[in-house]
Amino acid sequence: MYELDFQNDYPILPPPPDPEEMLPLLCSDLPLERMRAARAFCELEDRRAIPHLIRLLQDECPLVRVSAAYALGRNPDRAAVPPLIQQLQDWNGYVRKGVVWALGNSHDPRALEPLLWSLQHDITAVRLWAASALGQLGLVAAVPHLIAAYRREEVGVIRSNCVWSLGKLLPHCPDREEGVELLVDALQDEDLGVQADAAIALRRVGDEWGLQMLGSFEDERGYCDLVYP
Repeated sequence: MYELDFQNDYPILPPPPDPEEMLPLLCSDLPLERMRAARAFCELEDRRAIPHLIRLLQDECPLVRVSAAYALGRNPDRAAVPPLIQQLQDWNGYVRKGVVWALGNSHDPRALEPLLWSLQHDITAVRLWAASALGQLGLVAAVPHLIAAYRREEVGVIRSNCVWSLGKLLPHCPDREEGVELLVDALQDEDLGVQADAAIALRRVGDEWGLQMLGSFEDERGYCDLVYP
């Protein structure tokens, strides 16, 4: 519960967790304490926690495992990448979501193929996060796979995340013609959220033809910058 500062009209946030208090709890015999400690390192950056968080990826409690995965996303380390990849086989979809997010934050090329597999084969919630994780990963090798995923995907929010990731990656891609064409096509997606993300991505990429097509589309539909900030 937040305390309210009536003079300034905004809540006073509680202080961050104390890493010296949380570190020992990562080895607690109580699942709730392990979970609490792992969640603390979703806010804290402390390299001392990394080996414990890696170990907790295989904890018997799924709430501990998912917390450890998110904490490793906050505290990325090369040593954590193979255990995270292995944990993509976890039976729990929430754990796999956290693992996918952590792998995206790792910026490690070893995460590319596992994330591509998740984007193609996993459940909807995990595919959603895999699509954005590939943008976070920052490897232009993901571009053709994101294009293919957009074209086969039936779920609008996943198509939207594919478009968002293309907007992140295409500015660094030497051969971006097909990606820009897809973003232009996405302006006419049946999902309005996809349309909006495609417009933002085209502005981010800055391709001259793509921007011309975006301008024509907005003129035709009567949209303005208020719709696509």
